[in-house]
Amino acid sequence: MNSGSRNIFEKFLQMNPELGRIKVALEPSYLPQRLPHREKEMERIAQILSPALNGIRPSNILIFGKPGVGKTSTMRFIERELTNIINSKYDTKVKVININCGINDNSYSILATMGNALLYSWEEKFPFTGWPMDKLFQSVLEKIENFGGIIILILDEVDKLIKKSGDSVLYQLLRINEVSSNGKISIIGISNDLKFMDYLDPRVKSRLQEETIVFHPYNATEIFDILKDRVIFAGIYDLIDEPVLRLAAAIGAQENGDARRAIDLLRVAYEISVIKKSNKITEECIYEARDRLEQDVFREIISSLPLHNKVVLYSISILKNFKGNGKITSGECYELYGKAIKKIGLSPLTNRRVNDLISELDKMGIISSEVQSFGRYGRTTVIQLNYDPDLIIKLLEADEAMSSLATIKPDQKPLF
Repeated sequence: MNSGSRNIFEKFLQMNPELGRIKVALEPSYLPQRLPHREKEMERIAQILSPALNGIRPSNILIFGKPGVGKTSTMRFIERELTNIINSKYDTKVKVININCGINDNSYSILATMGNALLYSWEEKFPFTGWPMDKLFQSVLEKIENFGGIIILILDEVDKLIKKSGDSVLYQLLRINEVSSNGKISIIGISNDLKFMDYLDPRVKSRLQEETIVFHPYNATEIFDILKDRVIFAGIYDLIDEPVLRLAAAIGAQENGDARRAIDLLRVAYEISVIKKSNKITEECIYEARDRLEQDVFREIISSLPLHNKVVLYSISILKNFKGNGKITSGECYELYGKAIKKIGLSPLTNRRVNDLISELDKMGIISSEVQSFGRYGRTTVIQLNYDPDLIIKLLEADEAMSSLATIKPDQKPLF
């Protein structure tokens, strides 16, 4: 490389040095000094957990609510407050262990993570694979006995653990209070899914659901207050006028009261204003940020589809370009899908199963489908693509497994 050439990163280093700090304050994961409109929930949780400070096991808690309503942030805030008071009371033996079940989604991982959180020396570290479950449980139980205090175990996204691995580890953990003569445990489960309780054994359900707290979605006014706090923390309050901030809040409220979505929107809008060298975050920045986030979500959804779903969607997109405003039928989709999946080297699914995949895409909002009558041609499912076919084709062809499909075309002229 020519030593006299300018490094491509130099122009970004010359930007506002405060940019990094500002972006951190505008991340949904940032934990501020206060959480507006969750005071009531925090007060209730603190009341339930306070006996631990006197050596008494608190009740188990289940916390429910849609994504972005402050469940995880509230528990992180409670954890910080509780840890601060524990550290100031030297005679209090309370330990908070916070586990994300979206990452640790099996019994072994939950127990190993708990055990490692109770170590006095990393030389005793629990392996994350390899031990028999009974040995692992007994070893964790010994650590709890040796600790001899109250353990508050926070299981975030606990529904993902239950759906993947069942409730056996919860049953084991809940029995600790019966078999341990020294240490005790209190479990706080956080879930987006009220129905996950249906998967629980009645013995687990009755013990786990000692206290239940529901987080309701934020309204636009509450999200506005949250965003206002964030821009003040970030030090950019003078960069955004109140009507623009209320616009961002309104968009967040439309997403089922999702404050996380609104904070993301604000962060991206700020980044856009920096790129444009604007001294204000404008409505145009907010709308551009919304479009960018929607596209990012769409890309993530498309890239995470199973392979057969991708091939079905690819076939629909090819047919959309081939037929223009003409109607796409499930029969045409199945015919093209069959060609495409064979070219990849796989056997096609049955027509019925492909119709199920079409229904799944419909439920996701990527397509719309309905059964229509075509007279002598009979009844069939008609499919409407809800997104740009060229964008979908481009995203799907980026998948190495589907890169060979670029030459796939329908065999016949369209009937409709």
